[in-house]
Amino acid sequence: MPGQAIIVVGASAGGVEALLTLAGVLPPDLPAAVLVVLHTSAHPSALPRLLSRRGPLPANQATDGAPLQPGRIYVAPGDHHLLVARGQMHVVQGPQEHGFCPAVDPLFHSAAEAYGPHVIGVILSGHLDDGTAGLLAVKRHGGCAVVQDPDEAVAPGMPRSALAYVAVDYTLPLAAMGPLLGRLAAAVAAGAEHRPDATPETAAADHGGLDLTDGGAGTPAPFSCPACGGVLSEIRNGGLLRFRCQVGHRFSPESVAADQQAALGYTLWRALTALNERVLLLQRLARDAGRRRDGRARRRFEAQARAAEVQKEQMRQMLRTVTDAGGDTGDERPPAR
Repeated sequence: MPGQAIIVVGASAGGVEALLTLAGVLPPDLPAAVLVVLHTSAHPSALPRLLSRRGPLPANQATDGAPLQPGRIYVAPGDHHLLVARGQMHVVQGPQEHGFCPAVDPLFHSAAEAYGPHVIGVILSGHLDDGTAGLLAVKRHGGCAVVQDPDEAVAPGMPRSALAYVAVDYTLPLAAMGPLLGRLAAAVAAGAEHRPDATPETAAADHGGLDLTDGGAGTPAPFSCPACGGVLSEIRNGGLLRFRCQVGHRFSPESVAADQQAALGYTLWRALTALNERVLLLQRLARDAGRRRDGRARRRFEAQARAAEVQKEQMRQMLRTVTDAGGDTGDERPPAR
């Protein structure tokens, strides 16, 4: 399929609505395969069925080793990264990136390396900045970058991040994106005879994992991986800063901050629960001491219970402050554990 375009699409919060709208405006004769990553849970997704109903192109869940066919939409399954190799796709388990699996960057990176200037990268609604590094890779390999108008997106973080770091070719509303993608894919097919020699496959030979090199070892960072607690390394990609741990978890600075915020909130909730339980226990001990007519023990437990009540209220105020300071980091992120 030397003349086939590859369209890769990434979305997160607000992405279901955006993808459904996009599917409805894609041309029925689109000469390209469309591969989609939506931040989702590990549970089976109804998205392929919804996309098939909304537009002219059939949509399926991506399967490992399946061939890429033009005029079809392939959706990454939950808890697996979707990668592209020449002529086929690969569905692999691997470390989370930006706190998600599937993540957008692995798809975009693999497509860029496998198909070079035949790749059209599309960033839709979502919080934070997954997809920015991948779209940068698409551009560096000669591909085309398309971004949803942030003013239209439910969650403008991903589109705005892409616009900040990538020389985006087109920024437009979803209604105009379908016809544009049709024209771009047709142009790729028309210029197929000028395509350079085949580029190497992205996935490892056994397709069992993701490449962890990122072009270098990086510089140790002064904080730990939010996913596993390992040491993070800083990796610069032009003006783009990324972090990676030895396990392979990868983050942008914003996703590290979001995960730290989530972890802090989780820790404070646990502390609040522990203080509440301490108050209840001390109050019970005071009542028991009163029934035994042990005045000294009753007064001691009552004093401790009052002190714990004060601590509980202080913890509640701290938790409220931390929650308010979290800002718009995106409620689609998985809860801290």
